[in-house]
Amino acid sequence: MSSTLGGSDFISIEALTSQVTDILVAHRMTPQNAQIIALTIVAAEVDGSRSHGIQRLGGYIGSLNSGWVDGVVAPVVEDCSASLVKVDARNGFAQVALAAASELAKSKARREGLAMVAIRDSHHFASLWPDVEPFSQHGFIALTMVNSRSRMVAWGGKRKVLGTNPIAFACPRKGRPPLVFDQASSVMSQGDVLLHASRGDKLPNGIGVDKDGEPTVDPRVLLDGGALLPYSGAKGSSIAFMVEILAAALTGSRFGFEDTSGVFPGAQTSNAGQFLLLIDPNHVAGEAFSDRVEQLISELTAAGTDRMPGDRRYQCRAAARSNGIQLDERSIAEIARLSNGQTCPEGKSK
Repeated sequence: MSSTLGGSDFISIEALTSQVTDILVAHRMTPQNAQIIALTIVAAEVDGSRSHGIQRLGGYIGSLNSGWVDGVVAPVVEDCSASLVKVDARNGFAQVALAAASELAKSKARREGLAMVAIRDSHHFASLWPDVEPFSQHGFIALTMVNSRSRMVAWGGKRKVLGTNPIAFACPRKGRPPLVFDQASSVMSQGDVLLHASRGDKLPNGIGVDKDGEPTVDPRVLLDGGALLPYSGAKGSSIAFMVEILAAALTGSRFGFEDTSGVFPGAQTSNAGQFLLLIDPNHVAGEAFSDRVEQLISELTAAGTDRMPGDRRYQCRAAARSNGIQLDERSIAEIARLSNGQTCPEGKSK
């Protein structure tokens, strides 16, 4: 198993994490902050979520080099009440802020039965499941959501106001990995649109519109002033609206339509907020909780459901831990480019 990138060799999880960390440190991040972000990027590659892995590394670098996001700042954690933690990310990355608040939030949830974390002035540019899965591994139910810059036309709307506004949920299982899902409020995530564009693939029908509001299957046309559509029409719009309320209005962060990244050439992240809710099921359902979850899963399986949330990612993860990660040529070239000090091409956006 190779420890460096080249050709079609596999690279270990540890080696890729080290390389990504080094690249981020070279572009205005502290080693501690860089490693937190590198872990989320590599986690996406490990779990087969390529749209949020190395493909996004250039976006991190572009945002850092533009001055839009602060890679060296330390977040300020506020212990506000028995069950509330507020974090001022100080224009840094949300994952860094969450890491700083994690232990305090868990201790509150253990004691009170639940805890809420409200993160403001933060940048989230990664998958959301890495934010909730660790909590669920400690026995908590976890729900989180972030808002993002305006990228979606709400059902019946004429212009972009809401972001793709993802949510992630994790539930612990007895003797098994947690149930975890992570989804955008749009039909397709922005990252998957970028992945289609990088591969030269067309989008399926019904994903988005061009800058004039006309349907398009060209991802580059969509990215050039167009917009994504919400999933299931009004239902997806309602979810995105809820996320905007909880992640922005409640935390004291910017709404998606208040984004000002356009004055920072190369910036791709969204300065927004994050909402996290932790629940200790032992305070509510006691020992019966795990059995009830398994009863539900058994019933779904008997009805023909052959995959639970997170199963595919766990399969990809097991393979990567055994064999390493095999990156495609595009990802290998991107790491080489950024390792040589080149920055994200201007005009490209998340």
